[in-house]
Order: sequence, then C-alpha cells, then structure tokens
Amino acid sequence: MSTTESSGEAVSVASVSDIRAQFPALQRWEGSQAVAYFDGPGGTQVPLSVVNAMSEYLLRHNANTHWAYPTSVETDAILLRSRAILADFLGATTDQIAFGANMTTLLFHIARAIGRGLREGDEIIVTELDHHANIAPWQALARERGVVLRWLPLDLKTFRHEEGALERLLSPRTKVVAVGAASNILGTVSDVAGIVAKARAAGAITVVDAVHFAPHHLVDVQAMGADFVLCSAYKFYGPHVGVVYGRTEATAALDLPRLEPAPDWVPERLETGTQNHEGIAGAAAAVEFLTGLVPGDTMAFSRRARLARVMTELQSRGDALFVQLWEGLQRVDGVTLYGPPPGTPRTATLSFRVNGLASEEVARALVATGSYVSHGDFYATTVARKLGFAEEGFVRVGCACYTTEEEIARLLDGVKTVARGAA
Repeated sequence: MSTTESSGEAVSVASVSDIRAQFPALQRWEGSQAVAYFDGPGGTQVPLSVVNAMSEYLLRHNANTHWAYPTSVETDAILLRSRAILADFLGATTDQIAFGANMTTLLFHIARAIGRGLREGDEIIVTELDHHANIAPWQALARERGVVLRWLPLDLKTFRHEEGALERLLSPRTKVVAVGAASNILGTVSDVAGIVAKARAAGAITVVDAVHFAPHHLVDVQAMGADFVLCSAYKFYGPHVGVVYGRTEATAALDLPRLEPAPDWVPERLETGTQNHEGIAGAAAAVEFLTGLVPGDTMAFSRRARLARVMTELQSRGDALFVQLWEGLQRVDGVTLYGPPPGTPRTATLSFRVNGLASEEVARALVATGSYVSHGDFYATTVARKLGFAEEGFVRVGCACYTTEEEIARLLDGVKTVARGAA
C-alpha cells in the first residue's frame, strides 16, 4: 500500500497490483504478452464493480423516471444518488450535475442555447490547444448566428497558450470564452482559474472542457469558477456517459431547446429525452471505485476527502511513470516528443513521432509487443495542423491507474525496435 498525507493524516491508497486485480481487461493477451493499455486518454478500461452496477440496474431496477411504481421510484433514487456522487467528484452540489450521451453532445446542446441570445458581431474566444468538441459547437454558432470566433494561440515553444494573448482578445464584444483544462494530445494543463477570472471580469460566459483533466487531477469547479464544466465518465474508468456541471444561475438562464412536457427545473432541464440510466449508475460506480481505493476504515472521511487523497496519490504515480516514459523516449534515436516536459503542469500523457513513419504504422507495429497505443490527431486537429502533422498524426501514450513500470519498459523496447527499423 502507498500513503498520501493530508491535514496531518496518513491514508493508505491501494497498490497498483490490487488495482489491477479489479480490471478483467488486463487478463487479455497478445501472443505471449499481457496487453498493456496505453490508450487511456481515448478511454480507460473498466473495473468489474462498474459493470456490476450497470447490470444490477438493468436486471433489477430498469424503468423510466418520475412514476409511482417501485422500479421507477428506485430509478429516481439511483439517478439522484449518482448526481450526488458526481457532485462530490467535481466539487459541486447535487443540483448542479446533469448527464448526457457524451461531452460533445452536451456542449452542442449548451452552445445552441447560448447562441439563441447572441447577435451578429458578438465574439467567442476558443483556443488552438483544444479538442474540437470545444471548438466545433462555437464554429456552428459562427455560421448560424454570425458571431465572430477569436482564437487564443498556441505557443509552439512552450506548448501552452501564448502569454498575454487572452488580454488582447477580450473586449466588450466577448460573450463566451471556451477553454480546455488539459490538452488530450500534448498533456498541457492550463491555468483555467486565471483564464476564467479574466473572462468573467469581461462579462463572458465561461465553458471548460475537463475531459482530459478529470482522470489525472481532482476537479474543483468552485476553484475553476466557470459557468459550465464538462467531462466524460469513460475517461475515468466508467461507461460512455457525459457529465456536466452547470452553475445554478447559468443553467437556469439558458434558453434550451426542450419538449414542452419535459422537466424545466435545474439540473434536469439540461437533459433531453430518456437518459442512459445504466450508464449513469456506472458513472457513479466509477467514482465509487476511485473512492474505494482507500480502505474501509477511513469511512469517517467524506467522499470528497477520500477522492482528494486517491487523486493525489494516483497523480504522483502517474508523474513518476511519465518521467520514465519521457526520459526513455528521449534516448531513442529518430523519436521526437511533443508537449511540456516533466515537472511542469501537465498530465501523464505523451504524444510522439517516429521519424519516417506514419503514426498508424507505429501503433500497428507495437501491437506485437502487447502495447496498445492510440494514433492520429485525437480530435485536437488544430494542434496537429500547427505542428505540421495533420495527415501523419502522432502516437499517443497515456498512463492510467493500472499502468506499471514494466509496461513502460516494454513499450520503450518496442519503440526502439520500430525506430531502428525505420532508420
């Protein structure tokens, strides 16, 4: 067991081997090698407890909501409990959490509602660092409403937002600032609280994509200060469900497309149609999995306090694995790394290229070593274009709670072999 320190209390966090025992997917083999899943930034593996929660709902409680018979009442209770659990995960309150098909769908829905109040010539600030889920909804408003997009530029030397650029972009015409908390392609963690504070001082609505941030750092929506913060449960060991925090007043003010008989109260007014109830139960179970990585005798701690301890420890482990990965790849001839170095605000996610090879070729070759890695632009298309590899793409490696040093070492050996073959 490992320990973390907080307020003078030492609390144990489950070992990597104990964590790995909860993931059936880790029993998969590729030839003579156990599979090492480095594709977490695109979606993590799922512990058995999450699958059991979804099965339990479907087999014993499956119903639609707000009716008087027992399984409907039970469904209402499960959804309310799930809101409370995800509220603890994000540092919110239960009535500030809503669910949807995925983060992208939720954000298109929110952006459309915001757009109803915008006029031609109003401005929205987006960033070159972001996943296009936080760009395309605003591009749609530019086409449909005549609003103007302003781009917060990416500094290709620091792999961060260009210093001082936001202040130059903000104006009385700025109505929305949309920013990512962390880059899913470069691992960059941005100063969201600072960006949001400046945007709100200018009177803008603030929207934060925390999809890549949430699996690596404890989200605190109060500290961020944004109007809306979105994430996806499948990035933190859950099913394919989107989650959105909406500041109560901001959610109430939205002119949302909705059916007349549908709920019009916060937070359910953000949700359209019948929700993925089993997925919502699974998203809550994913948070409970993380909470449960500290032992049962710490139940006196709140869920949020236990999550803080777990996320701090997992971040520390991820940072150590990232150093091993970064330093190992730096020593491989023909490999180029992209993103901020270790020791700077970032996640344990790294994109790289092997000179002379398309990213898909590298990913296919690494399968023989049992290493599953992602390839392409990961919908961070603007970043890929600015770096000059929109077609060839990048190889992306992410460290999750189940990643081991041995898996990193095996991956490094595989990349060395691929790079030698390309030389």
